[in-house]
Parts: sequence; structure tokens; C-alpha cells
Amino acid sequence: MATRQEEARQAREAKLDELHDKLTGAVERLVTGDDWADALRCAARFRSRSFNNVLLTWEQHLAAFEQGRVPEPFPTYVAGYKQWQQLGRQVGKGQAGYQILAPVTGRFASANPSDPASWRRLNRGEKPKPGETVRSKMVGVRPAYVWDVSQTTGDPLPKKPEPRLLTGEAPEGLREGLARRIGSEGFELLWVPHEGMIGGAIGLTNFETRQVAVRENMPDAAQVKTEGHELAHVLMHGPDQEEARQHRGIGEVEAESVALMIGAAHGMDTSEYTIPYVAGWATAVDGKNPVEVVQAAGERIRKTAIDILDQLDTIQVSDGTPPGLDRDTQRQPPERGVARAAPAVEPEEARPERAGRGL
Repeated sequence: MATRQEEARQAREAKLDELHDKLTGAVERLVTGDDWADALRCAARFRSRSFNNVLLTWEQHLAAFEQGRVPEPFPTYVAGYKQWQQLGRQVGKGQAGYQILAPVTGRFASANPSDPASWRRLNRGEKPKPGETVRSKMVGVRPAYVWDVSQTTGDPLPKKPEPRLLTGEAPEGLREGLARRIGSEGFELLWVPHEGMIGGAIGLTNFETRQVAVRENMPDAAQVKTEGHELAHVLMHGPDQEEARQHRGIGEVEAESVALMIGAAHGMDTSEYTIPYVAGWATAVDGKNPVEVVQAAGERIRKTAIDILDQLDTIQVSDGTPPGLDRDTQRQPPERGVARAAPAVEPEEARPERAGRGL
């Protein structure tokens, strides 16, 4: 007869299998459909979460919209059950949460941190020996739940500043911020009068001369978007990045995707710009499954965009964390997936490890 702990483990494994199927389905639709730009806009909105969890949240929210359970097709702010309670809001009765993958962490100790083989995992409650260094690291994932603000009621959220742009206008400070980052990478930024000076291109990155050129005969927003595109090339497609250089389509999609995320994080409308059909470049990588290629590229794009955005002194749209909620408070145990009449304490699943914020 299975023990309660074994039953809990089996239930978690079943949920993880379900999440894996949902994630695979979401990525397959990206490969074969035209939702890549929408996925990236969602990733820009929820850039503190992994590309996998962005896709999981987006897909489940879209399903809820199609079922009439939420008013908009895109989520706006998401948080856990207790987090919404901290903000004076309550998840509506019967509202199903969106399953995501939360990291499971373990504590490790070593008396010789420079030796990878010396690290040992500490048991629950175990203290390190004198002189040992302690570090936490991710050892697995487990299912957790979040809800969109539209699934909650209660106190209004604090207002956060949001960028406001006119047509063709670039966000304040973005041009200068991107230019500083290009310079810090050891590249010279050149603003050229017209495309004839760079072979008919909109922008050009030259790793031999270490120069980035952007043409000026286009709207301000287009110039800055191109500046972000070329910066992505600088960060992602140097001489040591053989795969992207061998498959030019991958490099161009990655760079344009980073530029789209940077723009979306500043409220820019990039709908007039197109991204090559994802299936075309995903299937061009020999020996790799297109689903795996797109999944890996999405996370790589997200991390590059965050690296750029975090160093900019500009007003950006929210990263999906509800205003008024400290990011540190997002580190919480998994929560059940359907809200009932509000209990004093929301039940938690049995957990052998502490689960952190969603990946």
C-alpha cells in the first residue's frame, strides 16, 4: 500500500507530465504557426519568468479567455494565491490557476569550494560543519500555480509609471542607453545617412572592424529598434557563436526577437516589423528537433533582452509582478490550482524541498 508521501510524489510526477505536454504543445504551435511575435511580447511583459513559464501562462490564459473566464487574451499581472492576499485581493471562487514550473532548491556545503567534487548536499535541518561554505542550487522543478489579476477582486493595485509614445517616436533615453551598451562592448556606433552606405541594409554589425552602423533615413523608433537589433548581434553572434553564424536565419530571428522584446518592454508598437517564419530556421539546424531549437532560442532571447533592459535607465512596462508586491515575497511553496471559499490558510502540497519563484 502506497504511503502518503509516495502518493504525493506520484501526484507531483503526474502534474509535471501534464505540464510537459502543455509546454510541448505550446512550442509546437510556435514552430508551425505565426504566434512568435505575440509570444515575445508576452515574454517582454513577464520577463522575470522563464520562456517556458511564459508559454505555459500565456497558453492557459488564452484558453481561459476563449472559455469566457477572463476578459482579455493576454495576462497582465500574475501572482500566487497568498501573494494576492498580501495585496488585499482574493482569487475568485472556482478560478483555476495556471500551472507553471517552480524551481526546487537544495543546500550544499563544502570545505573546499573550488573543488566541484567536494560539495555535499545537506539534509533538511542539517547544519554545515565549521569552516564549510554553503550554497543553494536548483535540483529540480515542481508544479506551482499563479493567477492573473483579472481572476481576483479586492483592493486596487498601486499605479506604476508606464511609457507613453507617439507614432514613430522612440522611448526617452533608449537611444542613448543602447549606444552606451554598444560602446561598452568595444564597438563603435555609426549613424549613416542612408542605406547605400551599408550595402542597402537597415543596420549592420561588423565584427572585424568592431563597428555597428544604423541608417538615419527612417523614423526615430525604427532607428532605435534597429540599434537594439544590432546590439543583439554584438552580444549573441560573435565569431565564437558558430551555430548562429552557420545558420544566418537563426541569428536574424534572434536579433529581431531581442529588439522586439526591448521595444515591447518600452511600450513600442513593433507590429510593422516582421520576423522570418520560425519553422524555416528551426528546421535548418541539422540533427536537432525544431521544438527543442525554438524552446532553447526563446530562453536565450529572453536572457539577452533582460541583460540589456536591466542596464537601461528608462521607464519600462511592468515585468508582470503586481505593483506593491516585493519580488522576494514571490518565493513561496506551490499552491493548489482552484480557488474555493477563502480559507484562513490556503492548503499546501507536501514538499520535500523549498520551491522558489516560477522559472
